[in-house]
Amino acid sequence: MRFDPKEWAKRVEEDFESAWLSSGEVLSEKSLNDRFPLHQFDYGLEHPVFKTIQELRKAYLSLGFREVINPIIVEDVHVKKQFGKEALAVLDRCFYLATLPKPNVGISAEKVREIERIVGRGLSNEDVEALRATFHKYKKGKIDGDDLSFEIARVLKVDDTKAIKIIDLFPEFKELKPEPTNLTLRSHMTTGWFITLSRIADKMPLPIKLFSIDRCFRREQGESPVRLYSYFSASCVVVDEDVSVEDGKAIATALLKHFGFERFKFKVDEKRSKYYIPGTQTEVFAFHPKLVGSNTKYSSGWVEIATFGIYSPTALCHYGIEYPVLNLGLGVERLAMILYGYTDVRKMVYVQDVELSDLDIAKAIRIREVPQTTVGMKVANAVIKTADKYANVESPCEFLAFEGELYGRSFRVYVYEVEENTKLCGPAYANEIVVYNNSIYGIPRSERFKEFFEKGVPTGIRYIDSFAYYVGRRVEEMVAMGRGGTLRVRVVESPRDVNVSIQDNVIRYVSSKGGKIDVRGPMFVNVRVEI
Repeated sequence: MRFDPKEWAKRVEEDFESAWLSSGEVLSEKSLNDRFPLHQFDYGLEHPVFKTIQELRKAYLSLGFREVINPIIVEDVHVKKQFGKEALAVLDRCFYLATLPKPNVGISAEKVREIERIVGRGLSNEDVEALRATFHKYKKGKIDGDDLSFEIARVLKVDDTKAIKIIDLFPEFKELKPEPTNLTLRSHMTTGWFITLSRIADKMPLPIKLFSIDRCFRREQGESPVRLYSYFSASCVVVDEDVSVEDGKAIATALLKHFGFERFKFKVDEKRSKYYIPGTQTEVFAFHPKLVGSNTKYSSGWVEIATFGIYSPTALCHYGIEYPVLNLGLGVERLAMILYGYTDVRKMVYVQDVELSDLDIAKAIRIREVPQTTVGMKVANAVIKTADKYANVESPCEFLAFEGELYGRSFRVYVYEVEENTKLCGPAYANEIVVYNNSIYGIPRSERFKEFFEKGVPTGIRYIDSFAYYVGRRVEEMVAMGRGGTLRVRVVESPRDVNVSIQDNVIRYVSSKGGKIDVRGPMFVNVRVEI
């Protein structure tokens, strides 16, 4: 019979699950996922900017707008067309693009000898001419820079490593310096709208309703709590025979209601961009009830959030656009900061601060070692059952927890205590690990710690649980070697003492937030294995 990996995986999974379910009394008829639900699924986490973008897309689409992508790299002539005499001031805020020139590469007799030392053989005249032709094609742009080493390797019949060493012989490549072009990175979405509309406005039926959410780039003096070099603009245009400021108000209202804003104010913008008709550039202020009393400058509930206007006929005529165009835009990061309570755009966009919930911390807490066989799992469950049943029995005492066979050997597992006038298990044996207020505790489920379990995140891992799984794993090894022994835990001083691990990164996070990791207590559980 051929090996079927899917069938094999299915059987392993069924065998593993049956081990957990075989002692139903211990697990209270719960599966592994029920016992440790924190680790059943890990869901992704959206970035606030892209979550806001997705909601903006939904809002625009619900209003009947069509999504487009506007050009990002544009010639500076477009800025001059749109801004007129103000263009130089605008271009001062633009990033210009530069390119590396393709060098003229000469192959001297000395270079040929150096290449021969690299390839380990002499070069024929045909080899030299093929190499010279390759450099010439590169100079003419017929070969891309990232293909040059491949082409050299091909014509000289050597590997890529030697081809790269050959390129390194020529100082022309090392001395290249960027040369500026007249291409800029789009600083305003408007720059792209004029180009896009010039191509389609005379062909689509009116009204034309388009939106685009994409990056813009602006050469700021430096990044700050409110400004970045790159930001997302959520912009739309409406092209029709008759558009007005009232249309802009209606679109802004409908768009922002999608985000819970309730009331709106409109104010003529004093900045008056040259590409708008004077008197039409309008700032949009919106009221959101969740902002009232917040620890931000928007505690009044009112915030400026968008701007719209009607493009100037003078600017439109440069692009052959015959109909009036209404444009509305807003900064995505600004909207996201308002919605999610950020005061520094850098911390929101670049995730400079890490904020973990108690659930995030709890997910980083795991049992270090678990049994690898069905029998080992049964041993662990039996130890848990025995401890829970006889924990308070006066000592000295001893209880048979499990009797069975593994690897062809019979064995027994006992839970015992030889010291007099105590109990089978110490008072902390059933302490449970719970995360509360950025701290990790090992505590009993008692009235004293009721708030920890109700408001925190219990992991479902008790000291006896994790220790029993350690016992199951060690029993497998003992039986395999044919030697019995004892396993015990006395006073718990750290998670490791009870077979629990916490990710190092999360430990550092808890420490950085002033939290504590307090997993301690008198456990006093002894296990003996007899083969």
